[in-house]
Amino acid sequence: MTDTGCSGGCPCGGVAFEGALESTRVVACHCGQCRASSGHFWASAGLREVRISGETLRWHRSSPGHERGFCGHCGAFLFWRPVGAARVAVSAAAVTSGPALRLDRHIFTADKGAYYEITDPLPCFEGDDTAPGATPWYPAPSSA
Repeated sequence: MTDTGCSGGCPCGGVAFEGALESTRVVACHCGQCRASSGHFWASAGLREVRISGETLRWHRSSPGHERGFCGHCGAFLFWRPVGAARVAVSAAAVTSGPALRLDRHIFTADKGAYYEITDPLPCFEGDDTAPGATPWYPAPSSA
């Protein structure tokens, strides 16, 4: 495992992964889809060169052009990606070995639940975290 290498999996052991972190920055997504899938905001890190194993892995097309990966046995929501992408966003809570991860920013805060407040000093974005011309944290699906 390289210094950006990490591994982890679901609580029941049915799905495991390893790969290279794109960074140790964790993004907290407050969109309705992430909150409904995870039970609260979803904290994730970008993962490339990912290898996923386990017979219980299931993918769900959660919105146009995007899918979520989860364990079909314990139900743990582990991955999000544009359909067909080689890179994934992985649940920060599922990473069990590798460099320390740190929460870096909040996205889709306009959709956050009414039952909580964001009180840390980290940057907040009402939608995606990209300004015009900036490199997105995660690429949009290709139109191919």
